[in-house]
Amino acid sequence: MRIRPSHLAFTALASLFAFNTAWADEVQVAVAANFTAPIQAIAKDFEKDTGHKLVAAYGATGQFYAQIKNGAPFEVFLAADDTTPKKLEEEKEIVPGSRFTYAIGTLALWSAKDGYVDAKGDVLKQNTFKHLSIANPKAAPYGLAATQVLDKLKLTDATKGKIVEGQNITQAFQFVSTGNAELGFVALSQIYKDGKVTNGSAWIVPSNLHDPIRQDAVILNKGKDSAAAKALVEYLKGPKAAAVIKSYGYEI
Repeated sequence: MRIRPSHLAFTALASLFAFNTAWADEVQVAVAANFTAPIQAIAKDFEKDTGHKLVAAYGATGQFYAQIKNGAPFEVFLAADDTTPKKLEEEKEIVPGSRFTYAIGTLALWSAKDGYVDAKGDVLKQNTFKHLSIANPKAAPYGLAATQVLDKLKLTDATKGKIVEGQNITQAFQFVSTGNAELGFVALSQIYKDGKVTNGSAWIVPSNLHDPIRQDAVILNKGKDSAAAKALVEYLKGPKAAAVIKSYGYEI
């Protein structure tokens, strides 16, 4: 029987598809809320380039820590700080040697209103606003950074009765975007893309006003045998992911 070239090509493609399907896997990722937009952009390229699928949950770093300790099925953790992953490492909850800094975050004071927040953040000292939104400082590193800024500017007492606290940085952002707070401390990545603030007005907080927001990633023990988990960590270290991360205002 004569086999036509087209039949051979189809057979080869079918075999390749079967191989890729067998090799491709899902990776369950706990993602700090501030990194929502970047990881969604990275996930598309990651799936296209590796065949693996990224399944993400978003929330506060402190809440994820509690969930991981209680057996949550996450394989990779992208935290909003470096202390929580280090703690998990000390508690032997991660694959040894997998911890690394994937981004350094930037804090911003933001209002959904154009022109409301000035370039130096003097709106804070003027103190004419009724509500100031921040993330829970006990669970969200960006919330902790916000309290450090207020302390450094000696505004903690003056703003105490005006604080509206979100469970995580996403909720802190929502309080401002919906008008429930005139302004708030958010992650720059939530309002920034390709070199500019995308809506409203903002003060990019100088890094010397708070501790560095080093965001570490780890492979958790549940991901130790996952090819997709290892592939994601390597992908985050690569130039394609780095370009996306920088476009949202992070440092690498």
